[in-house]
Amino acid sequence: KTPLAAAIRYALARIARLRPWLDHGVLEIDNNAAERAMRAIALGRKNYLFIGSEAGGRAAAIAYTLIETAKLNGVDPTAWLADTLARIPDCKINRIGDLLPWNYAR
Repeated sequence: KTPLAAAIRYALARIARLRPWLDHGVLEIDNNAAERAMRAIALGRKNYLFIGSEAGGRAAAIAYTLIETAKLNGVDPTAWLADTLARIPDCKINRIGDLLPWNYAR
């Protein structure tokens, strides 16, 4: 019933979810990096109330998601987006995954 015993019980109850982090050193223990990447969007959220329409809001959300995904994968968003838009017309639907930021050949 000591605080130490409570802490040990807490850890043991969550060991299954903690195991991947313990086994693979590249995994982050928290999501601070993702939250920092989204900070620019959160700071301007009041401005997005005036985006114009629901469709405009969806388009903006998609654009922000693609740009931030490119940044998180170490890809220049402008270069990736320009290359992707140029390649889309000739891309077969079953090869669309090749255009994603983590598959971008720098």
